[in-house]
Amino acid sequence: MNDKPTEALFSYGTLQQDNVQMAQFGRLLSGQKDVLTGYKLGEVKITDPDVVAKSGLDVHHILYASSASCDRVEGTLFWISEEELKSADEYEVDDYIRRRVTLTSGQQAWVYIGVYTGVNIGADAPQMEQ
Repeated sequence: MNDKPTEALFSYGTLQQDNVQMAQFGRLLSGQKDVLTGYKLGEVKITDPDVVAKSGLDVHHILYASSASCDRVEGTLFWISEEELKSADEYEVDDYIRRRVTLTSGQQAWVYIGVYTGVNIGADAPQMEQ
């Protein structure tokens, strides 16, 4: 995948792993540390055998919106191509949806967050926008 990197993607989980990057994108990504506020981490059980094989894990982190602005999640901001973004979409299971967010650096980026289920996020969690 050699398209020009035009898409900002914030990763807080397995897409930061070298083995996942090589398996999914065919290259190692370079990025910089950044932070997303207003979200908190949860966990999700992964049942897709391909994703488990690539990550080596059957439980992955997942983001949920939080009503507390002090909640923050550290991760890595990567620049990837549109083709690689589509590949990342294929890697993420149905428990995730991709949304555009603004990181503490001011950079807008795509991030995969949890589909709202009401689990582990409390009754005051905001509904996700399309």
